[in-house]
Amino acid sequence: VQLQASGGGLVQAGGSLRLSCATSRSTFSSSYAMGWYRQAPGKQRELVASISRGGSTNYADSVKGRFTISGDNAKNTVYLQMNSLKPEDTAVYYCNTKRRVVAGPTAEITDLDYWGQGTQVTVSS
Repeated sequence: VQLQASGGGLVQAGGSLRLSCATSRSTFSSSYAMGWYRQAPGKQRELVASISRGGSTNYADSVKGRFTISGDNAKNTVYLQMNSLKPEDTAVYYCNTKRRVVAGPTAEITDLDYWGQGTQVTVSS
């Protein structure tokens, strides 16, 4: 599973960036959710936004109303549009895909996480 993240950079507070996460058709179609996480220095990695195969989205409270996650089936790519950026949005952003495996006589469910390389987002005040 390969996830290619891009789009990070340096922007002033109030500005915008769009992150892209490209993957293969097989990965895109077999994932039950894709999303973006971020990790700031000294902090734990946290969910920013996710989108399910059915198109349902989920956002961290801190980015609601400012960030939008979307998927392009034709390009096998997930995007994160980030508007009204704040200095506290500064972090390394990671693309994530989740696959659900059901196996065994009891149909045990295992969720597998796959990660792309991080892309740095820096918001200056």
